[in-house]
Amino acid sequence: MLRRVLLVLVLAAGLVHVPSLPAAAQPGTHERAVTMYGVWDRSYLLHVPPGPEPRARRPLVVALHGGLNDMHYMRESTGLDAVADRNGFLVAYPDGFMRTWNAGGCCWFARMAGIDDVAFLDALIDGLVREGLADPARIYLTGFSNGGGMAYRYACERARRVAAVGVVSGSLAVDCAPRDPVSVMAFHGTADFSVPFGGGGDQDWNNPVPFPPVRAVIDFWREVARLAPLRRITLETAKTVCRTTGPGRGGAEVEFCTIFDGGHEWPRGQGVDPEIEASPLLWRFFSAHARRG
Repeated sequence: MLRRVLLVLVLAAGLVHVPSLPAAAQPGTHERAVTMYGVWDRSYLLHVPPGPEPRARRPLVVALHGGLNDMHYMRESTGLDAVADRNGFLVAYPDGFMRTWNAGGCCWFARMAGIDDVAFLDALIDGLVREGLADPARIYLTGFSNGGGMAYRYACERARRVAAVGVVSGSLAVDCAPRDPVSVMAFHGTADFSVPFGGGGDQDWNNPVPFPPVRAVIDFWREVARLAPLRRITLETAKTVCRTTGPGRGGAEVEFCTIFDGGHEWPRGQGVDPEIEASPLLWRFFSAHARRG
């Protein structure tokens, strides 16, 4: 009964139409929508870098906000627009249902309403590909906290269409059996008490299942791709160490950045480590990976 009531709220909340842009999107940030089930318009921001319209399709980064945040907060807190402007890729910032994503074990509103966020992300990506804007071989997902869990879920269910994912302060909260290896980069602070570094806590207020240890999640993706342990250091500061497996067969790679004493936040040149900015590092990782076949 509760799920039925929430689904009614879903439809009621989405009846306001947000018009789509023409196929040739102009530089800047534009509010758009994806129409789900013929009646529910789900909003997202699309950032298009400056310069003339390219001859080739652009890479697309889909950036998923944390629980109880929104698309505007994700755009402002990550600095991804500036990275996109320097490197010529698109960024889509979608809005979750009542500011949450159904990442599996978390988070309450979207999870209890049974929202199919995988289908929503499919529709968003498909639309940008159909318009000739996004390159289907270079689709990347990144997310913070609950949005990071949703990025993992999408990779679990759509391994053959995502080139790489990047997760900050997030965890895998769904049973996962990807059909192909996926390249993954993750950032996590050892003092994160919302998604504990060593595992534990409750995935949601009404879901007492604990979060797995962060290293267990990283090892899961490494083992799916049959990759070596994370031994090679790619970056090291007084507070952060990033290690990679290096690319394996098929080009899949896993890289993990541990932020010592870091909390539940998107690294952006402040906090415990002013030398670390996640967004340009994520793009460096993404740009090295494209989907094959």
